[in-house]
Amino acid sequence: MAAIVLGVSGGIAAYKACELLRLLTESGHRVRVVPTAAALRFVGAPTWEALSGQPVQHDVFTNVSDVPHVALGQGADLVLVAPATADLLAKAAHGIADDLLTNTLLTARCPVVFAPAMHTEMWEHPATTDNVATLRRRGAVVIDPAVGRLTGADTGRGRLPDPAEIFRIARRVLARGSLTPDLAGRHVVVTAGGTREPLDPVRFLGNRSSGKQGYAFATAAVARGAKVTLISANVSLAPPAGVDLVPVGSTAELREATLLAAVRADAVVMAAAPADFRPATVADQKIKKAADGVTPVIELVTNPDIAAELGAAKPPGQVLVAFAAETQDALAHGTEKLRRKRADLIVINEVGVDKVFGHDDTSVTVLDADGSTTHLTDRPKDEVADAVWDIVAERWKRQ
Repeated sequence: MAAIVLGVSGGIAAYKACELLRLLTESGHRVRVVPTAAALRFVGAPTWEALSGQPVQHDVFTNVSDVPHVALGQGADLVLVAPATADLLAKAAHGIADDLLTNTLLTARCPVVFAPAMHTEMWEHPATTDNVATLRRRGAVVIDPAVGRLTGADTGRGRLPDPAEIFRIARRVLARGSLTPDLAGRHVVVTAGGTREPLDPVRFLGNRSSGKQGYAFATAAVARGAKVTLISANVSLAPPAGVDLVPVGSTAELREATLLAAVRADAVVMAAAPADFRPATVADQKIKKAADGVTPVIELVTNPDIAAELGAAKPPGQVLVAFAAETQDALAHGTEKLRRKRADLIVINEVGVDKVFGHDDTSVTVLDADGSTTHLTDRPKDEVADAVWDIVAERWKRQ
């Protein structure tokens, strides 16, 4: 059980922090809510106390004998601010301590995560941009806000990410227990999900990939401070908080988006499952059963190997992580693919009807082009993602 300070600043998204608080407390953590005075105009102290089971105060002059402005930060395993307004980010970046929350931020020696929420113009203002860069440089994790409906009729970037996705990031930060986001300043591209190759207007060729492993890579990278571009094929998962999401459908669309994003990336993780083949032609109308019962013949052509293209054009310093999902002789096939795709790492797993696809746990072998091997058996996909990012980060250190 971790001791968490949940800071809430004064934006309309404060009501969403109630759901985040519920997720944190129901997972066994002890949470102390520290709202700003403005936040209490949106959600009152009785609500926070009822949901957390802990007393709530926002000023430094209540219960002075307990020295809360120092004790809260000193005793926390994580400080999570959601929502974080432009005002709160500015105060945190400049060390202003005029209430209990900003004092707590100055005294905390644990990981600190900010989940901003504000109007698009405020998020894009140079002052906010500089403040976010300052906080990230000091080691805080600042989750990029989501794109969506804002207050009133406005729509754009600035929406608080879904509380469940903020919770996932907080959980990854707690699991690592590290003060320094070791992927800070890095831009990583992650692909996820299974592609679909159209056969006619209603049918397609696809595969069983759920996208869970790719999404775990994206979430873990955000929690470690990276800028993340997630190129997502067909999944039924909520977008992770803090990523730039690029939705795609077919292998051709995945290829185009990945090659474009990879040009400016420090690492590319090819966790998607692109189809190896596609129909040679796509029917304009739904293919009907023939009256004589004759089954139509579908001619297939080979799709391009996206990972191999990336490997051939890989710029100096970029780390390419390929995947090998095999049904037999996984290690042999994975070793051959590592060489052929010119990847730096390859993640190998045995898959099947009731193996890996759609499950939360997996077993993989990670082969490094330097000759080392890492076995990860029966691990949650979140932990597998962190373990692979550990290897990537170590590679950058050696470089």
